[in-house]
Amino acid sequence: MAFASASEPLRAANRLAGKNLYAWHILSPEGGAVTSSSGFDLQTQSLENAPALDRVVIVASLDIEKLHDKKVTNFLKRLAVGGKALGALSTGTFVLARAGLLSGYRCTLHWESLRQFSEEFPTIQVCREIYVRDRNRWTCAGGIAAVDMMLDQISSDYNGQLAADVADQFMHSRIRGAQEQQRMEIQWRYGVHDQRINAAIACMEENLENLIEIGEIARQSSLSLRHMERLWLQHFGMTPQRFYVSVRLKEARRLLRESTEPIVSIALRCGFVSASHMGSAYKRTFGLSPGEERRRADRH
Repeated sequence: MAFASASEPLRAANRLAGKNLYAWHILSPEGGAVTSSSGFDLQTQSLENAPALDRVVIVASLDIEKLHDKKVTNFLKRLAVGGKALGALSTGTFVLARAGLLSGYRCTLHWESLRQFSEEFPTIQVCREIYVRDRNRWTCAGGIAAVDMMLDQISSDYNGQLAADVADQFMHSRIRGAQEQQRMEIQWRYGVHDQRINAAIACMEENLENLIEIGEIARQSSLSLRHMERLWLQHFGMTPQRFYVSVRLKEARRLLRESTEPIVSIALRCGFVSASHMGSAYKRTFGLSPGEERRRADRH
């Protein structure tokens, strides 16, 4: 999705302008076919045969923990020395950072990976914006946010009218600015418009590892504990305590499916005192153990 969202606006700009404003090459360390996370094969050129380039945008996917490639790092460092613009989509930001090319720059990446990135690179300023352009580094949260970043680039390279015309081609009715939020607002995700409930859910989502007492969450959300319990039963059919556990289990499931982090580490990250503590709650909720969840994800 991120790859198409970044490349298609450039194709459309060429078509609408009636000439080739942009040309691009798909590169990989060794060349040949590279399979996307959706199963599509993309034919690539090797880095050794890369032509002269003005800009490079890194596209990465899941299992970012395994992505350490010296050939890619050296290639990017050579471009950086030459003053070329370097960008990254979603978890591609890890690749730039591991090459030492984001020191002193602001950056962003997909909201699911923000915490992992901050732990690995505590001195790099990372934010929740959908894309960031900081001098000759541009990073993006991925997904359709890459459309907005490329429309901004087209506007900068040529003009805003061309960018608007490209957006119209994709029925992209509003070009989002960089500062917009990555995630859908809580009220739309849960279908609740009571701001006190939304504030409480936000507090839970922001405190998965270091848990907060439900009474304190209620206080911070301008609710009494009894009123909060009544609202949760009314809207969600469960207690706030159970809802908080479900939020933590949902994050645990994502990490089990999309990372290679040890199960015990995931348990602690999601506020459980041990792997067995998480395991019993996980099986009650999802019908399988964390280990079974991971094995199922590995098969797919």
